[in-house]
Amino acid sequence: MADLAQFFLCIADASKQVGVLGRFPLPVEVIGIAANRITRRFEAIGGRAALRQGVVTDNGHPILDVHGLVITDPAALEAEINQWPGVVTVGLFARHHAHLCLLGRVDGVQVLHF
Repeated sequence: MADLAQFFLCIADASKQVGVLGRFPLPVEVIGIAANRITRRFEAIGGRAALRQGVVTDNGHPILDVHGLVITDPAALEAEINQWPGVVTVGLFARHHAHLCLLGRVDGVQVLHF
């Protein structure tokens, strides 16, 4: 949905700010019948995809949480994954990144402009 937003605001806590993406699982919304195939594709690039139990999106699709990736080129990986049959969307937002991020820290909120 970031593609449709006129203004994309990201709100996160300071633990989410990392130098290289992959420390946290990458959420990927998939069509249910494609989940096993997409899981195998992630294995081929070094990821471990696990179905998020008990959760479906507002579109009625499951989410895979992909662990173990080191994402050095987020835009390229996002473009690749979005081309896989059965992928609805991937939670990278590299192509249409946030305009503003409010980063919660112990001492207050840090405002990041992009």
